[in-house]
Amino acid sequence: MGLLSSKNPRAKQAQILLLGLDSAGKSTLLYKLKLDKDIATIPTIGFNVEMLEFEKSLSLTVWDVGGQEKMRTVWSYYCENTDGLVYVVDSSDKQRLEKSRKEFEHILKNEHIQHVPVVLLANKQDVPGALSAEDITRMFKVKKLCSDRNWYVQPCCAVTGDGLAEGFRKLAGFVKSHMKSGGDTLAFFKQK
Repeated sequence: MGLLSSKNPRAKQAQILLLGLDSAGKSTLLYKLKLDKDIATIPTIGFNVEMLEFEKSLSLTVWDVGGQEKMRTVWSYYCENTDGLVYVVDSSDKQRLEKSRKEFEHILKNEHIQHVPVVLLANKQDVPGALSAEDITRMFKVKKLCSDRNWYVQPCCAVTGDGLAEGFRKLAGFVKSHMKSGGDTLAFFKQK
C-alpha cells in the first residue's frame, strides 16, 4: 500500500483512537494497513494497539477499541491524550446505522477530544447497497457535529484496502496541523 515506511526516531508521535460498532471492520482495516495482508480477525475484546508511520515524519499509535455494547461504555476512558479520531461505519448495515450515528455523536461530546480531527471511514463499499460517503456524511450530520474541527469522510473497503491509505493520509495531514497549532488554534476545514 505504500503507507508505511521504516521507523524514524525523529518522527512526531500521535495517538489515534479507532472506534466504531462491532463488526464495522476496524481491526481488519488496521491490519490491512499495517501488514498489507488479509488477516482473519475475531471480534476485539478490549483493544489492539499498532503503530503506523507516514512519510517518515509522523508516527501514529492507533488504539483499536472493541465496539461491542459493553466496550462502548468505556470508550471515553481512551479519549485522553488523543490527537485524532477514526470512526468506522459499516455502510452496508442499515439496521445499525442509527445506533452507530448515536455512538459517534456521543463520543464527539467527550471533553478530551474536543477539536481533534476526525476521519469517518465509510467501510464495506464493496457490499451491494452500501451507502455512499455522501449518504454517511448526511446521515451522521458530520458537517454540524464536526464544525469545530477538521473532518473528512472516506469511502473504503477494509478487505481490499481501497480508500484506507487515502483516509489515513488525510488524518495524518489534519493531525500534523493540529499538533503544530498546539491543539488550541483550529484551522477550519470545509468539506467540498
